[in-house]
Amino acid sequence: MKTIGNILWFVLAGFWLALGWAFAGVVCCITIVGIPFGIQAFKLAGFSLWPFGRTVVATDEGSTVLETVFNVIWLLLFGWGLFLASMTSALLLCITIIGIPFAVQSFKIGVLALWPFGRTVVAD
Repeated sequence: MKTIGNILWFVLAGFWLALGWAFAGVVCCITIVGIPFGIQAFKLAGFSLWPFGRTVVATDEGSTVLETVFNVIWLLLFGWGLFLASMTSALLLCITIIGIPFAVQSFKIGVLALWPFGRTVVAD
């Protein structure tokens, strides 16, 4: 069932959302300072391509000052745009009853776009 959900997700919204995450990752990796941002963006691009069967959890270390600073910088530079793209996708997916589970997933990815550091992707 997860495979069918992932294939439908990829066709309906996953490709475009992953493309946005990957673009943000490439832009971040242009500078040496932005490489940590780019690595996190690439991780989440993979998650947004194939989200069913995986979940995002908070890391065990707890919140650090550097993590919070990175999240604020991310939010100002890329997070708001990826959040808006995910919310637009979620609204469009809610048009049909079949699209509602995919809209919920898009909403989760959108919230993740706002504050991605301190999170990791794990298998269910």
